[in-house]
Amino acid sequence: MTTTRFRDSARYWRTPLMPGADLLTAEYHDHTFTPHWHDAYTIPVIEAGAEMYQYRGSRYVAEAGSVPIINPGELHTGSRAMDEGWRYRVLYAPVDYLQQLAEDIAGSTQPLPWFDAGVIRDIDLAQRLSHAHRLLEANSDALAAHAAMLDALSTLLVRYGRTRPDALQEAAGDNRVSVMQDLLSSELAAPVTLAELADAVALSPFHAARLFTRATGLAPHAWRNQIRLQRALAPLRAGVSVTEVAAASGFADQSHFTRHFRRMFGVPPGRWQGA
Repeated sequence: MTTTRFRDSARYWRTPLMPGADLLTAEYHDHTFTPHWHDAYTIPVIEAGAEMYQYRGSRYVAEAGSVPIINPGELHTGSRAMDEGWRYRVLYAPVDYLQQLAEDIAGSTQPLPWFDAGVIRDIDLAQRLSHAHRLLEANSDALAAHAAMLDALSTLLVRYGRTRPDALQEAAGDNRVSVMQDLLSSELAAPVTLAELADAVALSPFHAARLFTRATGLAPHAWRNQIRLQRALAPLRAGVSVTEVAAASGFADQSHFTRHFRRMFGVPPGRWQGA
């Protein structure tokens, strides 16, 4: 029996019903997502095929009907887990949106929602998320779409929402790492050397690089590129040209920016901006 191979095709789009959110409808076969993170909660629903991804030091496979959620700021990858590839829908939900929803559900102040590593296998939840995503994309009945998304996300929070473990908070709290991150992110177009990072935290370049990579999962230059890409999103949304955004973000040229952007988002910046 022959099976149809998915093609690399992705469409980013947005809706006024969820300000600040990005939504993605896509299928992939050849594309591989290099290690990256998002500032938002990544909430995918696998509709066909299967995706393999690395997350928190482990490898996972998410098959059709599953929800492989990723917390904001956490490093992960993505690639096909079977010959055909995979098709999915993704909601990149802003942190403040999901936290406010958690507080609305509880009727009181709540800590930041957090989700355990691993694939959520809950057909009912997957169907709710997929249904809401399709209604938002159709853009024909705002009332029904908004209600469906609130239903899906509240179901996710009630069934699987947790509090961020203390161990993860402590690992991210090393002051020396914070000092290096501040240096790397303050002037993105200005050159920064490893020696400068090391001097700022009174370490050798070797130990500074090792501490940074152990804490963040990325080498300093790769982490800086991720910050550049995240900060590029706002001006792209505002209609600033890709060339201007690339230069302001500190990339050597537009092709360099486009190459890194596509590895992270699966589409070139011009197409992402067109959403």
